[in-house]
Amino acid sequence: MENNQEYPLLIAQTGPLEGRRWKIKAPLTLGREKDCDIVIPLRQVSRHHSRISPDPQNGVVIEDLNSKNGTYLNGVLLQEPQPLEDGDEIQISLAQHFIYLSSDATLPLESLPLEMQKRRLRVDAGARRVWVLEIELDPPLSAAQFNLLQVLYSQTGEVVPRTELVEAVWGCSAEGVTEQALDALVRRLRDRMAEIDPGWEYIVTVRGHGLRLDNPPLVRS
Repeated sequence: MENNQEYPLLIAQTGPLEGRRWKIKAPLTLGREKDCDIVIPLRQVSRHHSRISPDPQNGVVIEDLNSKNGTYLNGVLLQEPQPLEDGDEIQISLAQHFIYLSSDATLPLESLPLEMQKRRLRVDAGARRVWVLEIELDPPLSAAQFNLLQVLYSQTGEVVPRTELVEAVWGCSAEGVTEQALDALVRRLRDRMAEIDPGWEYIVTVRGHGLRLDNPPLVRS
């Protein structure tokens, strides 16, 4: 009976465990110690780094176990337990990347190709690195460009008000920043991503409201 049952799935992407996958039938502890369910043998990973657990109320929840170098969910440092959604990206320290697939994914979990779960754009918040179509942007983005992208990336698919973007990029100096300054920064960021992927508009302007990041799955022909 169990062989026919679908469970949420955790798939290792970049990192020492790349290509491995685990069904989430019970809580999984991730860390460096040998007693962890998923052992990541790297010094920057804490002994017991994070935990992913089925939850009756929220489906599957991820929590950081007071790790030294942090757990990131979709590029954002995890501050408290969070429910996982289909396609979420998880980073353990800066060492190991995972993707989470819920049990109600469109394709059967066991046959879902790994590359179908990758996104056209990937941001590593801790290392401040950006990949477009799996190609790293080099030279790196400027601080302002990265901060702008990080805010949009952390709210992928949602419209982020221009005021929030200005505050995130310019901080205490935001007062007096013009619409033209933000538009110029957005244009430069678009140009950098278009160097690798000119056929896709990642940053969409929603007139009268703000900006939205469009980051669909990476599908290779």
